[in-house]
Amino acid sequence: MRILVVCGAGASSTFVAQRINGAARAQGLAWLAVATNEVSLADEIASSDLVLLGPHLAPHLDRITELAAPHGVGVVLMDADAFADVDGTRMLARIGTAVQDGTARHDPGEPH
Repeated sequence: MRILVVCGAGASSTFVAQRINGAARAQGLAWLAVATNEVSLADEIASSDLVLLGPHLAPHLDRITELAAPHGVGVVLMDADAFADVDGTRMLARIGTAVQDGTARHDPGEPH
């Protein structure tokens, strides 16, 4: 599963993506989190399964959800303390919830 982590400029999302990737590897999940910024989102969304949107982008949630919908990609707004998740496990759990509730596109043969 490919997860886009989106923030305004792409800097803070890089840290979140790295932490998610480490937590996923530790749990044996073949999930890849990739950092991007709001400007590049339109170019990357079709090849993704889930968008994690930085909490500071909450005012743009509806527009980004509409952008993702035609591609069958779900959007999850990160919690306000997402950047404090130093080992990525809380964000990984949130992604797991998105898989279970159908927000994220997911291959049923892939573990979650």
